[in-house]
Amino acid sequence: MMNLRVSGFDWDDGNRSKCQKHGVSLTEIEARFARSPRIAPDPKHSADEDRLIAVGRTTSRRPLFVAFTIRTKNKRRLIRPVTARYMHAKEVAAYEKEEGSTT
Repeated sequence: MMNLRVSGFDWDDGNRSKCQKHGVSLTEIEARFARSPRIAPDPKHSADEDRLIAVGRTTSRRPLFVAFTIRTKNKRRLIRPVTARYMHAKEVAAYEKEEGSTT
């Protein structure tokens, strides 16, 4: 499990609308990070800055995928979600398989 050591979120019009276009609320995204999501690097999309992905279930048990980066603003480390969506069936199956192997 990766400890992010962050102090909040970096939201603006750009990333807010990108995350919400798939029907995911900002509250769901922030709550997912509060509950220790599984985090992994996303080297395929890390050309300009280190990109990470977080997966896990929302409080309503929907499987969620969030691509994000860490930004520093005013000496605070912040999670900047890039996009968020509910996982596809194949992703859910892989997540549940791995979840079962770690418990």
